[in-house]
Amino acid sequence: MNLIWNRAGAGSPLLILAHGAGAAMDSDFMNQMAELIPSAGVSMVRFEFPYMQERRETGKKRPPDRQPKLLQCWQEVIQEVRDEYTGPLFIGGKSMGGRMASLLVAEFPDLSLNGVVCLGYPFYAPGKQDKPRTDHLTDFPLPMLVVQGSRDAMGEHSTVQGYDLSKNIQLHWLEDGNHDLKPRVKSGFTHEQHLLEAAETVTTFIKSRI
Repeated sequence: MNLIWNRAGAGSPLLILAHGAGAAMDSDFMNQMAELIPSAGVSMVRFEFPYMQERRETGKKRPPDRQPKLLQCWQEVIQEVRDEYTGPLFIGGKSMGGRMASLLVAEFPDLSLNGVVCLGYPFYAPGKQDKPRTDHLTDFPLPMLVVQGSRDAMGEHSTVQGYDLSKNIQLHWLEDGNHDLKPRVKSGFTHEQHLLEAAETVTTFIKSRI
């Protein structure tokens, strides 16, 4: 497994962060998180799902693997990381990567993890608010942080506020942010501000649960 480690100080907690459906582990978004989160005292590991590794090797775009294969990959990554690291461990990801992390925890709650982090959670496919992907989130077993743009096309504020989510799930909203947490210029915020706030929220969440 090809892992990228971005280490904070000795003894720091660790977050394994998976990429989203369409962008690799070294996308601009993932690279920025890998800089901001460790600089705030939380180490980070990145990896790629099999379909994305194949895309990197062949140059041909292909859709994400099916859920069982994605969850199997998650389990293999956790095991490989645990061979090297025994401290507090959190998992999560951007969009699909975070959703798969949450599904893994819901299916296998005894993985000795401390929590889950999702950046831009895909609560529903675009335009399909009537088919939310929240069944496993109503009774979620671990602390979970969702950092979400308020106008995310896969989970905008007014719709998500109506969901019956576990009390273990903490939602942090970024004003006017889209699915990449990017606000419009007229909002008065910048993408850099939102990414920094996201990283600070993630590290605060993690440090408060170890």
